[in-house]
Amino acid sequence: MSLYKVVVENMDGTKNNLEEYKNKVLLVVNTATGCGFTPQYVGLQNLYEKYKDKGLEILDFPCNQFANQAKESNNEIHDFCVGRFGIKFKQFAKVDVNGKDSSEIYKYLKKNSKGLLGKSIKWNFTKFLIDRDGNIVKRFSPMVEPEDIEKDIIKLL
Repeated sequence: MSLYKVVVENMDGTKNNLEEYKNKVLLVVNTATGCGFTPQYVGLQNLYEKYKDKGLEILDFPCNQFANQAKESNNEIHDFCVGRFGIKFKQFAKVDVNGKDSSEIYKYLKKNSKGLLGKSIKWNFTKFLIDRDGNIVKRFSPMVEPEDIEKDIIKLL
């Protein structure tokens, strides 16, 4: 199955596949508003502003699986991120990234990341960099700051 056929849920509950992101460089991130890594939203937004016109899209999937750090509703999470960090990239509905209820996007990412950092997601702000053809190029741990991914993004743009 192609990445672009994966079905995701938008913040408003509607569902669609990722077809609109074909031929884009993607950075997919599972996030949480109450995490110690939450300030990474600043770096993510900076990357988005700098490279969106060159084909970068950031896809944000809030997740409450790690220490209950995203317990708010989808709308509350979105309002917090826009109000506090000014994010303008796409946020989706909350997902599970591990376990039997893992979302389709994270099942796909884990299955197709070819051993990059293992199969499970260890914590919030794990990042997947995907090229314009839908191939997972790199997986970054939560400790990797968005700024440290910039050189890898530039190579793909």
